[in-house]
Amino acid sequence: MKLDKRVVHLRIDVIERNLKEIKEIVKTSPLTYRDELALRHALLECAEACLDIGNHIIAVNNLRRPKDYRDVFAVLEEEKVIPKPLSRRLQEMVGFRNVLVHRYAHIDMRKVLQFAKKDVKDIEKFVEIIVSILKKAKG
Repeated sequence: MKLDKRVVHLRIDVIERNLKEIKEIVKTSPLTYRDELALRHALLECAEACLDIGNHIIAVNNLRRPKDYRDVFAVLEEEKVIPKPLSRRLQEMVGFRNVLVHRYAHIDMRKVLQFAKKDVKDIEKFVEIIVSILKKAKG
């Protein structure tokens, strides 16, 4: 199986569209409830798309099967697809994603805003690395 560039590009498009929305929302003050919902959803979609891309790379390269979502980025780190510091931060993002999905009734919007303002740079770095991989891939 080979890397499906179309699948990866579709996920990158989702990430880029959501990052643009996130950057617009964090400029808003104070946030409305709709802004909060949009921000949480945009961050969740970014995390999901990163996981989808990671899982696709793992599958097409027949790499070790991840034990859980955090392990997706650990596998990419082991295989030198992403550097260790980025892997660690993306694994933290998965923890944040889990809060958005499973503890949605207890979300601290200050932490969501902090993530949206500072930690999305890790998502941007991941996309940068993936785009570089796509450029090198044949086909």
